[in-house]
Amino acid sequence: MKKYKIFAEDKKFYLGNINCSEDGRFSSVHLEEELREEEVFQRKEDFLIPGLIDIHFHGCLGQDFCDGTRDAIECLAKYEIEHGVTGICPATLTLALDDLDAVLSLARDYAEEGEKEGKARLLGINMEGPFISHVKKGAQNEKYILQCDEKILSRFIESSGGLVKFVGLAPEENPDFEEFIKKAKGRVKISLAHTNADFETALLAYRAGASHAVHLFNAMTGLDHRNPGVVGATVESKEVYAELITDGIHVHPVMVRAAFALLGEDRVVLISDSLRSTGMPDGIYDLGGQKVKKEGKRCTLVEGGNLAGSVSNVFDCMKTAVQLMRIPFKKAILASTINPAKSLGVEKELGSISVGKRADYLILDNDLNLKAVYQSGKEIERK
Repeated sequence: MKKYKIFAEDKKFYLGNINCSEDGRFSSVHLEEELREEEVFQRKEDFLIPGLIDIHFHGCLGQDFCDGTRDAIECLAKYEIEHGVTGICPATLTLALDDLDAVLSLARDYAEEGEKEGKARLLGINMEGPFISHVKKGAQNEKYILQCDEKILSRFIESSGGLVKFVGLAPEENPDFEEFIKKAKGRVKISLAHTNADFETALLAYRAGASHAVHLFNAMTGLDHRNPGVVGATVESKEVYAELITDGIHVHPVMVRAAFALLGEDRVVLISDSLRSTGMPDGIYDLGGQKVKKEGKRCTLVEGGNLAGSVSNVFDCMKTAVQLMRIPFKKAILASTINPAKSLGVEKELGSISVGKRADYLILDNDLNLKAVYQSGKEIERK
């Protein structure tokens, strides 16, 4: 049987192989020889790593999750799995409530149909708005921003059939944010998103039960030596997961390395934050009723020039983190697999190569080129 360099559940590389059961799970994982750190890229065998998970992206190939069409969801799910992302949690934009209801309801109906061969698993929904900051709105549409409201939250959860996993919040714009977070705990995960909060306010939000930070460094108060901001509060709150965009545009490599150093390898979650312009030529595209200009790898609002998401995917972000930002491969894998799985609460099913878990995995060559994608133990067709 062919041997691979397997990234195992204990966070080490081994030479070995795997077997899958008929129901699409890992039935056995044979780890024959542990590889020393210096051997990992010296050995010529291919890598076998878990399928990646993206918990925050909007679209690709001209489609956006918030288009609210089945074609959009299927397009996203197919594109992502063909690029090594076997589990997805797409993000909503800040839109009118009726429009958000329609998007959430469609996603619920799609998910209730069950697993679809050759398409990434729909694991949840990440609601980036509407409870965000006017000051740090980024590329979100300001006219739909609202203060947090428990009734609206319940409406989101009901419309989605429980698919909503994350709800963003700018605590400084919501006087009752602590009570809102406490009541939301156990129903959804509250994330600090598009927020101008100071360190103290952000820390209060985390202590009340917020457990997630949306795209660290972007659209939030930064890490200053006297005013640590949301970034500092995130570092200080040891149970909080932090999203990080490593497309080479959103966050400088020095700050990417700083994030891993400050948060550790178990709290960073790589995301793409990709837009409908991903995989498309340069030009003007729609983003929740606003116009976005794509020039190469950079997307900005036509009006105002704010940075507006990426044209990447998590596989490319992982590869960029390793090859251009000097993040150890092991840490980049964790941030793209088990960390997002834990943040979603699906780590018992996905996120690592382990007997009994879903057999979603990737084969990579030594240059980290994607050679094959397996879903439930079966290789999927890729363009």
